[in-house]
Amino acid sequence: MLRLRRHHYPDHHRRILLRLFHHSTFHPQPLDLPLCHPTYQIWSANTSLGKTLVSAGLSSSFLLSPASSANKKFVYLKPIQTGYPHDSDSRFLFTKLPSLSLRRKFPSSLILSNSILFSSLFAAKSFLSSRDLPFQPEKFNSEMYDLNFREENRISGEEDSSVSELVCKTLFAWEEAVSPHLAAERESGGVVGDSKVIETLGKCLRDGLESEIERGKREILCIVETAGGVASPGPSGSLQCDLPFRLPGILVGDGRLGGISGTISAYESLKLRGYDVVAVVFEDHGLVNEVPLMSYLRNRVPVLVLPPLPQDSSNDLMEWFDESHNVFDSLKNIMLLAYSERIQRLCDMPKRAGELFWWPFTQHKLVPEEAVTVIDSRCGENFSVYQDQKNKFIGQQFDACASWWTQGPDATLQIELARDMGYTAARFGHVMFPENVYEPALECAELLLQGVGKGWASRAYFSDNGSTAIEIALKMAFRKFSFDHDVLVDFLGKDTTEKCVELKVLALKGSYHGDTLGAMEAQAPSPYTGFLQQPWYSGRGLFLDPPTVFMYNSKWILSLPELLYSEIVEHKDIMVRHCSTVVHAAGGMHMVDPLFQRILVKECQNHKIPVIFDEVFTGFWRLGVETTADLLGCVPDIACYGKLLTGGVIPLAATLATNAVFDSFVGDSKLKALLHGHSYSAHALGCAAAAKSIKWFKDPQTNHNIIPERRILRELWDLDLIQQISSHRTVQRVVALGTLCAIELQAAGCNAGYGSLYAASLLKKLREDGVYMRPLGNVIYLMCGPCSSPEVCSQLLLKLYQRLEEFDKVEEKLKSC
Repeated sequence: MLRLRRHHYPDHHRRILLRLFHHSTFHPQPLDLPLCHPTYQIWSANTSLGKTLVSAGLSSSFLLSPASSANKKFVYLKPIQTGYPHDSDSRFLFTKLPSLSLRRKFPSSLILSNSILFSSLFAAKSFLSSRDLPFQPEKFNSEMYDLNFREENRISGEEDSSVSELVCKTLFAWEEAVSPHLAAERESGGVVGDSKVIETLGKCLRDGLESEIERGKREILCIVETAGGVASPGPSGSLQCDLPFRLPGILVGDGRLGGISGTISAYESLKLRGYDVVAVVFEDHGLVNEVPLMSYLRNRVPVLVLPPLPQDSSNDLMEWFDESHNVFDSLKNIMLLAYSERIQRLCDMPKRAGELFWWPFTQHKLVPEEAVTVIDSRCGENFSVYQDQKNKFIGQQFDACASWWTQGPDATLQIELARDMGYTAARFGHVMFPENVYEPALECAELLLQGVGKGWASRAYFSDNGSTAIEIALKMAFRKFSFDHDVLVDFLGKDTTEKCVELKVLALKGSYHGDTLGAMEAQAPSPYTGFLQQPWYSGRGLFLDPPTVFMYNSKWILSLPELLYSEIVEHKDIMVRHCSTVVHAAGGMHMVDPLFQRILVKECQNHKIPVIFDEVFTGFWRLGVETTADLLGCVPDIACYGKLLTGGVIPLAATLATNAVFDSFVGDSKLKALLHGHSYSAHALGCAAAAKSIKWFKDPQTNHNIIPERRILRELWDLDLIQQISSHRTVQRVVALGTLCAIELQAAGCNAGYGSLYAASLLKKLREDGVYMRPLGNVIYLMCGPCSSPEVCSQLLLKLYQRLEEFDKVEEKLKSC
């Protein structure tokens, strides 16, 4: 093995790295959500259907109900407001609740506040002039004016010892009463990015939370009210329902003529995006819209009807709120019950999982209940994880396992896939594949042959997953070898089941091709094939120890095995060439020397030994190219694809083959055909997802990482940071290629190898940092998707480096004890 002398970076390099860590900006993340109190989002099927009336009714029901205890807090947040200051939904609540409090003779004291944080320049000037307040140019930046205005009111009750509180906040406001994206475009300098909205909303949700908890048991209800309809654009142009809030919701429906259709469409739009809708409420217009709505929803979601609003615009609505009181009480109770049930489910899930699940690749004895990760949802590359600590909350963790190497979508593609798969499920359901054709399967096959199979493959064979794709490839390769070497001549006109010919594979040590029995026979002995796992294993092959490439101490190193075979085809058994291309994933994320693989492929093909590329892990941009054939500079006879094929949202695999391989199965007898198949072969859902993913990943308009003229991804992992990590004294080697960055930690004895728990404490700290990782023994890895931002990847590396520093200090301390 080639080695370089170990050295460490000077202290000033470490200081630069830590400064980068503290000053880097995060890529937009989904919303962190406190769960110590219920928080709901108010949606509407369209504009002007009464979202704010529902918010006001809920605030009065929650704060002013005589049957409930005092000392409550109702938080109303309006992230986006147009028509400001003439229209202010937060101020509507601020002014209506005191009137309702006096009307109902609420005995306790009531504290109210209303704030506006940011506004466009137009809205700021209009607001300030209406209140004779000075305009301060220094508060205006390139986006918004930092208005930060707050007004307060206090109503003293008979029982001053108990105080309830209403907190109203408008986060961003524009003057013109139009769609937010249009208002932001017209009011120069008023464009606000999605990340800014999410960041500000998250801060408002967390404001004062610690002091509230320290104050003791205080009931809190938080409402986040959207602007316009479910699919109305926000200020950036993104649909509000596509912003990663993912809060449970109340849908304000439409009781007017045509409202049934609009309400159902809004409901389906939310469900398609993974939102929970706990109730539908709308104003009665005498059309009994609730009957068909309840029939459609099949009683899954309660439907509540509010009395008609008075037609007189000058009406103060006091009597209407009185008439609506029972409806709002019911709605409030539904929300509180749904919240408590959700919390209970989240709390119970780790225990229930430990009692019911048999997790793959997991030693259950080593997984205590508190180590189980409860995933509430996923948005793009992030898990929303339930944290059951002192303050319960839903936090965000970057899925650095790419959900076990399959995931690729960003948040936008996730929605696109859900839409296409929903359409496909409704149109096709599932239909059997033999001798049939339907559009999703045909489009998927064409895209595969024009993409990863371009220039060599002519046929696509569909199956369920990567391991079965390998089984199929082996059958194809054995037939092709037998065909080319006249092995089949003896079988003409005979029963082929009576004779057995021993066939073997030529493969690489460290490769892993799946868990089905045939696929396991095609890999070298490993922890996966030992007697404890596979007593039937015999290893039907000749397994070469290949040279590998990795970075160590900022230098790329070529590691040569002790014995490199010079003759690979002079063997008594019949063989096919079978390899995991470029990177052996499950074997420890080893990068095999591409030149070695290229020469081996050429030699096999010169001797008419069919070559299989296992690209289940490496295909579709995982290593920075659509197919690793582009890295090797050669093509196979057969190749297998899965995982990223569908973007990781549903299982599907494909085995591609040349015409020559296909022709070896063509004949007059069905017995000569490839007798292999699955009930869900080429299922429409998987093919639709694959077609969308294949096109999305390679299109520069949807994947900004693509360099079209070179057909590669741009570099996602910062070279300077990779070199820094490779030079860390806890690190043995680094492999960074495409969407993968793997790090082997310095370890020996029981701390090394697949069964090692050496990295457990390091990964626990990284999960606290919002990075979900799972090790391969003392090998840890970061994996992103083809659409991931390089800025996000840099953040991951910076967090990893910081934790390596801490890990090193702990290990040194342990050694000195």
